[in-house]
Amino acid sequence: MALLRPSHTHTAFSASILLAAAALLSSLIGLGRGKYIAWLFGAGPQTDAYMAAFRLPDLMNNFLVGGAVSITFVTILNHYRERDEEAEGERVLFIVLNFVVLALIAATILLMYLAGPYIRFTNPGFSAGQVVLCTHMTRLLLPAQIFLFAGSVIGATLLVRKQFLYQALQPIIYNLCIIAGGMLLHRQLGISALAIGATAGFLLGSFAPNALGAARAGVRYRWEIDLRHPGLRIWLHMTLPLMFGFGLPFLDQYFAGYYASNGAGEITRLANAKQIFSAPMSMLAQAAGVASLPFFAQLWAKGKRYEFAIGVADSVSRVVALGLLAASAMIALAQPIVGLIFGGGRFTPNDVRQTALFFALYTLSLFLWSAQAIYARSFYAAGITWLPMLASTVIVLAAFPLYGLGYRWYGAAGLALASDAGIALQAVSLAVLLHRRRMVSLAGLDYAELGRCLLAAMVSGAGVGVVFWWLGGALHRAAPGRTQWIDLVVLVAGSALWVVIVKWVLEKTGSALPRVAMKRLGMG
Repeated sequence: MALLRPSHTHTAFSASILLAAAALLSSLIGLGRGKYIAWLFGAGPQTDAYMAAFRLPDLMNNFLVGGAVSITFVTILNHYRERDEEAEGERVLFIVLNFVVLALIAATILLMYLAGPYIRFTNPGFSAGQVVLCTHMTRLLLPAQIFLFAGSVIGATLLVRKQFLYQALQPIIYNLCIIAGGMLLHRQLGISALAIGATAGFLLGSFAPNALGAARAGVRYRWEIDLRHPGLRIWLHMTLPLMFGFGLPFLDQYFAGYYASNGAGEITRLANAKQIFSAPMSMLAQAAGVASLPFFAQLWAKGKRYEFAIGVADSVSRVVALGLLAASAMIALAQPIVGLIFGGGRFTPNDVRQTALFFALYTLSLFLWSAQAIYARSFYAAGITWLPMLASTVIVLAAFPLYGLGYRWYGAAGLALASDAGIALQAVSLAVLLHRRRMVSLAGLDYAELGRCLLAAMVSGAGVGVVFWWLGGALHRAAPGRTQWIDLVVLVAGSALWVVIVKWVLEKTGSALPRVAMKRLGMG
């Protein structure tokens, strides 16, 4: 319970545990949110419009503040702390905060006027009614980026103190606000109620908890804008690449949405598949990445290059190993997972089947998403942002044609395959760049353990898939119409069988993973 104290100073391991647990809880709530939306609105033109309404606000956030402002501020604040100039570091923080908030307010007003043309251009398959609805929800969501930015900046003061509870609460509150908005307002406002809930979620989930935590830590707001301060120039130097370099992890949804707008419900089904996929990805990649960043930045600032390299390689080995294992279960049980989460109401059995296919295809690249998130943060911890963003931009240009080809050959399923190919290029290129700059050696990865986990993943995935393909069919024949209960039984039994097979294969091949996991969790 000490981990839940707001002022608790975490280690990398305890922070990973806290953030992974929070990500799990948030993902469960997020899936509940998805279930609610699917049940109430199904997969069709209005849900496509809702999903697309987030793109322009996200684009504004990425272009004006680099999309991940806390990453750069953690590095900058650590730099000032190592020089015993913590107060000056916080002064820089508020100079940037005040300056960028004014820019965001101006951009929000401008983009509210440009929302309609943007929606028509980026969604060529939308009808006139969809464009109007999507434009309205986009305008509701644009101000939320101000709260998100302010919360991220202020939250950086807590991350450098290794206080992660407020960070852990953000996605939980955000998802609850969307659900509350829908439940309270959908009868009066329709699907637009969800956009209002999302904006409230950024205010109450991102800005409010971080502002409270910073105040408790003794950080006091100050109004100041000094365009000649060297700290502002340092921030701009680190952040400009993030503003102008658009990586595939960010643009993936834009590429897929452009083509998917031509088919009714395809944006929604792809987004739902990506949402389920994001749950384990958040636990593996984002939790590990966010938890590791302050420690990586501290090691780099102190000149401990060897410890930095070993720490990054170990983190990547762990998340890739776990990603391979998790993917095997998710692919084998894709149908009952999607059916249990989204099935029912206006989300038809055909919607479930297509979403399950997209989910399985996305999951093939789970270990790659996990690895690239940590590799990217390794560059940021070292204060290097131009190189990874330049590489990411080149990869984006190379990957975009893949989405067009994938959609032409395989429809919406081809968009998921193109996403897998693109993120493979992203992960490999970042790993090679780190290796060539002698920051993190590729030889540092635990290939033997990764091989054991890959074998365990293949055996367990095949075993679970075959057994429960047969069992699911038998249950459906014995109890037709009880789809949700059958999906639950298959999912629980399949998960249990997967655990047994994975544990057996890992132990037989001499893997230390089961023993280490039990020990780290205090169970062995």
